[in-house]
Amino acid sequence: MNTVEKVGVIGAGVMGSSIAAHAANAGADVVLLDVVPDAARSAIEKMKKTEPAPFMHTKLAKRITTGTTGDDLALIKDCDWIIEAIIERPDIKQELYRALEPFLKIDAVLSSNTSTLPLKVLTNGMADDLKRRFM
Repeated sequence: MNTVEKVGVIGAGVMGSSIAAHAANAGADVVLLDVVPDAARSAIEKMKKTEPAPFMHTKLAKRITTGTTGDDLALIKDCDWIIEAIIERPDIKQELYRALEPFLKIDAVLSSNTSTLPLKVLTNGMADDLKRRFM
């Protein structure tokens, strides 16, 4: 992978939705997924009204495709970079990584927005190939 053209963000809370907005601002197409139905779509609508707005222009919100982790994981199949921004529980993060793995491009980068969990904990049980692409 040389360029990031499409970004997947898992978790549509404040951090995840803001990451999605900034990726759209940078010109990337974005997939924003959340476990809660309609959470991603609702987050985008809230960001359009926020001051200061996370979007450089509200029309950039159209670059973001939304869905749920239960039904729409296949949407990440074309993503160059997938950023996980979910609850700070290692067991839930590891479960998500296992669910994502079959859908990841061979050269996709997977990363976590965690501020507290060490890399060793996050990658526990992960395939060696994916560990090399994890940030």
